[in-house]
Amino acid sequence: MTSDNLSAPPQATHRVVIHYCNLCRWMLRAAWLAQELLSTFDGELDEVALHPGTGGVFEIWLDGVLVWERQRDGGFPEAKELKQRVRDQLCPDKSLGHSDGHKRSS
Repeated sequence: MTSDNLSAPPQATHRVVIHYCNLCRWMLRAAWLAQELLSTFDGELDEVALHPGTGGVFEIWLDGVLVWERQRDGGFPEAKELKQRVRDQLCPDKSLGHSDGHKRSS
């Protein structure tokens, strides 16, 4: 392969980190939410990272800002609510279609 075929990886500008408890077996839940976010925010999100932890942790961070915390927010997020929270920080004017449920007030 020549250098003509290589391109520099894109510089991540918007990053989500899903910090989950591996001992609690929450990796599949974290991976599913990662897939939902990547599908919904294709072109707006540059990276979604899965970060295993312990102690019952389940946190979702966007660009260093805590978007969801399992204990604070009363459990695990529904995909719809998580998408709304990420959208509100990342691209507030983006329509989420059926995930919006109703028109957002401005």
